[in-house]
Amino acid sequence: MSILGTRVVRIEDPRFLKGEGTYIANLEVPGAVHLTFVRSQMAHAKILNIDASEALSMPGIKAVWTSADVDLAPAPPANPMMNKAFTYPFVVTEVARFVGDIVAIVVSDTKTQGVDAAETVIVDYDPLPVVVDIDQAFRNEVLLHPNAGTNVVITFAAEKPDIFADCEVVVDLTIENQRVAPAPMEVRACVAQWDGQRLTQWACSQGAHGARDGIAQALGLEGSQVRVITPDVGGGFGAKSGVYAEEILVGWAARKLGQPVRWTESRTENMLSMGHGRAQRQRTKMGGTKDGKITAYRIELLQDAGAYAKAGAILPYMTRLMAGGVYDIPHVQFESHSVVTNTTPTVAYRGAGRPEATAAIERTIDEFARVCGIDPAEIRKKNFLKPDVFPLTTVMGAKYDSGEYEAALDKALTAAGYTQLREEQQRRRASGDPIQLGIGIASYVETTNPMGSGDYGAVEIKADGGAVIRTGSSSHGQGHHTAWAMLVSEATGIPMDKIEFHFGDTDDVERGGGTGGSRSLQVGGSAVKLATDAVIEKARERVADLLEAAVEDIVIDTVRGAFHVAGSPAPARTWAEIMTGIEVPLEAEVDYVPEGSTFPFGTHVCVVEVDTETGSVAVVRHIACDDAGTIINPLIVDGQVHGGIAQGVAQALLEVVAFDPDGNPITSNFADYGIISAAELPSFERVPMETPTPRNPLGAKGIGEAGTIGATPAVHNAVVDAVSHLGVTHIDMPCTSINVWNAIQIATAK
Repeated sequence: MSILGTRVVRIEDPRFLKGEGTYIANLEVPGAVHLTFVRSQMAHAKILNIDASEALSMPGIKAVWTSADVDLAPAPPANPMMNKAFTYPFVVTEVARFVGDIVAIVVSDTKTQGVDAAETVIVDYDPLPVVVDIDQAFRNEVLLHPNAGTNVVITFAAEKPDIFADCEVVVDLTIENQRVAPAPMEVRACVAQWDGQRLTQWACSQGAHGARDGIAQALGLEGSQVRVITPDVGGGFGAKSGVYAEEILVGWAARKLGQPVRWTESRTENMLSMGHGRAQRQRTKMGGTKDGKITAYRIELLQDAGAYAKAGAILPYMTRLMAGGVYDIPHVQFESHSVVTNTTPTVAYRGAGRPEATAAIERTIDEFARVCGIDPAEIRKKNFLKPDVFPLTTVMGAKYDSGEYEAALDKALTAAGYTQLREEQQRRRASGDPIQLGIGIASYVETTNPMGSGDYGAVEIKADGGAVIRTGSSSHGQGHHTAWAMLVSEATGIPMDKIEFHFGDTDDVERGGGTGGSRSLQVGGSAVKLATDAVIEKARERVADLLEAAVEDIVIDTVRGAFHVAGSPAPARTWAEIMTGIEVPLEAEVDYVPEGSTFPFGTHVCVVEVDTETGSVAVVRHIACDDAGTIINPLIVDGQVHGGIAQGVAQALLEVVAFDPDGNPITSNFADYGIISAAELPSFERVPMETPTPRNPLGAKGIGEAGTIGATPAVHNAVVDAVSHLGVTHIDMPCTSINVWNAIQIATAK
C-alpha cells in the first residue's frame, strides 16, 4: 500500500514538543561576546555626533563602534534592475533614514550589559523632513537619497491606450494593501566565529547557501571561506531570506575581534528593523459589458520600499505577472513605482507580490459584480479561463500550466452551502437584524517557484540499511523531513524512522536554493525523488552481481525493502545485505531544474458576522479549496493552508504597521500590533482538489502561500458584503471595528 497521499504524522515534531529543538539563542558558545545595536530614534536626521563615553566606562563593555570603525562598503540595491544610487550602509554614515537604522554597535561580555550601555549612548541629531506617505514620496519634494535624484527606486510601466472606451460598465477602486509585520515566532539571532582562515556562522535563515553567499560577498571573502549553519528556525514567512545588516556585522565583528560574537534581537527590534511586507497603494479600474463580461482591467500601484532598496521594491514585478488572475480578460494594463520612505524597508512576505495581485482583482471584481447587479460567484464563472486553454501564456507573460478554476469554485460553494447562506443573509436583512451576514469569495491563481530555479538532492544508503537525505531546501516548520522521507520510503521500502534528514549546513550539503516561493517540494522534493531512483538503479546493479542475474531482471519489493529476480521472491537481498562488505558508498546526487514555474489555484469562501451597531467582525466559517497538484501528505498541506489562512485573516481584519507623521512607529510590540490569536479564528474547512502539473516528476505545485493569497480578499469581500445593503461599497483593510463602524456611518448619513 502506498504511503503517498496519506496523512502521515510529522516525524520531526516530537523533539519540538519536548523542548529539544536547537535554536541559535540557546547555543552554548564559550567566550562569545554580545553585540547590541544602538538604533536611530529619529526617522530622518543627520548624525552630528555620537558620545559613547559613559557606555565605555560601564562594566563588561569592550567597545562602542560607529561607522568610522566599520570598514564595509555599503550594500547595493537588492536587484540589479533598481536605481544603483540607492545604497544601504550597514551602519549609518551621515543620515539615518528610519527609526531602527543602526547608528552604533556596543560590544559587551553579556547581553544585559550591552543593552544597559546602549541606552547611555548619546546621539546628536539634526532633524530632516520626514516622508512617510508613498504619494508624497512619489512627488519627490523631499529626497531621502539625494545622490539618486529621486525617491523612485524602480518603475514597471505600460503603454496607456484607452482600453475602456467601449466598456458599458466601468468601476474603479483605491485599495490599501497595508504594511504588515511578518512576526515569526523566533526573532532573528546569529552567532559567528573566525578561526583565522574561515568564518563559521549560525544563521536564523531560510537558506544556508544564500546566507553564505551574501555574507561572503559583503565581507570580501570567498564562498569557501564561509560556513553557514541554520539549525532549527522558528518561522520565516519570506522575511528571513538573504542576510540582514546585523548578520553581516556579527560576522565582521568576529573577524575583527578574533573571538566568537553573537546577537539576539528583542521583539521590539524585530518589529522595527526586520523587513515588513505588503505596503502597496493600488488603484484599479475594471470595465466590461452590462451582462458581466470583463474586457479591460488596469492596475496602477505605488510600492512602499521603506528607507532602502531591498527586496520589497522589486515585488511589484510579481504583482504585475499575476495581475490578470484567473480571468480571461483581453486587455490588462499594469504600472507601478517603488518609492523610498522613512520607514522600515520592505521585503518578501508570504506570497511576495502575488497576494497583492489577487487582493486587487478580487476586490475589484466584486465591485464590478455589484454595479452590474450580478452575483459574485456567477460573474467569476462568466469570466474564468477555461480548462482547455492550458498551457497558456497570459497577457502579462505568466506561463500557466494547468487549471480548473470553475471546478474549484463549485467545490467551495457546495461545501459552504452558498445558496442557503444567501437565503440566511436575505432573512437577516429583511428583519433588520443588527448582526448581519457577509459572504466573501476569492478565486486565485499564483505562481510558485516563480523564478523556475532548481535545487539539489542526494540520497545515501547507510551500512545498516537506513538512508540519509541531503537537500538544498531549508525546513523551518514546513514538514520537510516527513515529506522527503515519505518519498524515499515509498520507493525503497526503507522505514521512515530509519531515514535521516540533513539540510542547512553548507559543509554537509554542498549547494542549494533554500526555501521560498513555495518551491520546496516541487523542486527539492523532485531532486530527492530522482536521487532515490538513481540509488535504486545502482542497487539493482549490485544485486544482479550478488544473484548472478541480469540487471533488467532485478526488481525491488518495497514491502520487504528487498531486491530479487522478477518472478522469484527468493533469494532476496535487503538494503543492509547489499551494503555488507561494500566499501564504495551507495549514493546519488541530483541537481534538478524543473521545466518552469507552477501555478496553484483555488477558491476561498469566507462567512462573517458584522455587528452593525459596533462594527465588530467575527469570522464564523472559512472554506478553502486550494489545488496544489499532487499531494504527498494531506496532513502537512492542512497545516500549511491553516497557517496561511490565519495570516490572511489577520491582514484583512487586524494587522497594520503604523507610523505617526514624524515616522515614529506606533506598533512596535505585540501590545500595540494587532497580532491574531486563536480566539479570532474558526476551524477552517478544507476542500481537497488535485490537478497535477506536468512540469515536475511529482506533479506537485506549491501550497505554503496559497492560504494567505486566498484568505485575505475572501475575508475583505465578506466584510464589505455584510454591510453593502447599507450603501457601503468599500472599506480599507484592516477591517477593524472602528473602520467598519465609520464606513457604516458615512454610508447611512448620505
